[in-house]
Amino acid sequence: MTVDLDKVRIFVRPGATDMRKQINGLAIIVEAEMMQEPFSGNLFLFCGRTKTVLKALYWDRNGFWLSMKRLEDGRFPWPSDPDAAREIDRGQILMLLRGIDFWREHRNLEFKTVL
Repeated sequence: MTVDLDKVRIFVRPGATDMRKQINGLAIIVEAEMMQEPFSGNLFLFCGRTKTVLKALYWDRNGFWLSMKRLEDGRFPWPSDPDAAREIDRGQILMLLRGIDFWREHRNLEFKTVL
């Protein structure tokens, strides 16, 4: 599978997903829970309860791609808050695959006065 990460939108489904689900089950989650269109050409990421398995669902013109990565050591950093789907960018997916927890990075603070 070749996906140009600069041209697709990438959505993460926070919380645990049943990793027994295949294309149809994940497409239903995309539509019903993430409120997205599975045939949009966007990339959708899902992670299991143990955070050792990650699945990616992608529509490519005439069919779905389903990719899976299982870690033999360590865990994926994954948001547990089951709110709405979150969009991430190319840099963030590369950090995710390397195990860098960008969800806990320092957030920008904005102040109006010193005192």
